[in-house]
Amino acid sequence: MSTDKSTDKSKKIKVLIGDDSEEYGVKCAAALREAGFFCIMRPKDGSVILEAVRDEVPDVAVIDMWMPELDAVELMRKLRKTGQASTIFIVVTPCDSEFAIRQAMQEGARYCMVKPFDYSVLGDRIKELMGYEVAGAQSVSVSHTQNNSVVASSPDIEIVVTEMIHMLGVPAHIKGYHYLRAAIIYSIKDPQMLESVTKIMYPTVAKDFGTTPSRVERAIRHAIEIAWDRGDVETLNSFFGYTVNTGKGKPTNSEFIALVTDRIKLRYRQFA
Repeated sequence: MSTDKSTDKSKKIKVLIGDDSEEYGVKCAAALREAGFFCIMRPKDGSVILEAVRDEVPDVAVIDMWMPELDAVELMRKLRKTGQASTIFIVVTPCDSEFAIRQAMQEGARYCMVKPFDYSVLGDRIKELMGYEVAGAQSVSVSHTQNNSVVASSPDIEIVVTEMIHMLGVPAHIKGYHYLRAAIIYSIKDPQMLESVTKIMYPTVAKDFGTTPSRVERAIRHAIEIAWDRGDVETLNSFFGYTVNTGKGKPTNSEFIALVTDRIKLRYRQFA
C-alpha cells in the first residue's frame, strides 16, 4: 500500500539541484542535506536536467530560469506534454522579472525565488510545498490559474521583505538593514507611512528599536548607499532602472522604500 508524501515523515524528500557549480549548486545541496533532504546534482544544462527528472523522478527540482539547451519554461512544457508532471518545480532567477516569473508559473512552476537567497528559506519552501509543517512559518498559500497551474506565494511578510532587501545587496549586519526592513513592512501594512516618512515612519521605526528618528534616517541612507555601491547592477537596474540609467543618483530613502513596497504588493497580491 502506498503512503502519502505529506504523512510519511520517515521518507526523505528527494531534491534535484540543477546546478553543480561550487559557488551555488554544491553549497545549496550541502545546506539541504544538512537539513535532512536527499539531494542529487546535475550540471546547469536543460537537456541533462530533463533526462535526470525523467530517470530519477525527484520530488522537487530546483532549476534556473535560463539554461543552455532548454530553459525552465521549455523543460517543464516538454515534461507536461509527455505526462510526466509529478515533480514539483522551483525556479530560481538572477533578477526579479515579472514576465519571466509569470511564464514559469503558467508552465507549471510551483514557486519562484530570486538569487541570492537563504538556503534555509529554500528548505522551508520545499517542505511547505510537499505538505510538511514548518516550525515558525506559515503555510504557503496556493491559487490556481486558468490552465490549472499552481501559483505559490508566502503569506509571511517578514520573509518576503527580507528576501527582497537581501537580493538588493543590503548587508544584514548593519543597523540600516533592520530599520529598512521594518520601514518596508510598515509601509506595506499602512500606506500612510509613505505619505509622511519624516513625521510618522521614522519615529515609528525608532520607537521599535529604542533609537531616534534621525538615526533611523541616517542608517537607512547608509544601507541604501552600500547596496548601490556593492549590489548587483542588473538587479538594481531591474528595480530602479530610471535612476541608474539617467544618472539621477541614488534613490532617496522614501523612493527606495516606496519602490520596494510597490514591487512586493504587485508580486504578492495578498499584501495589496
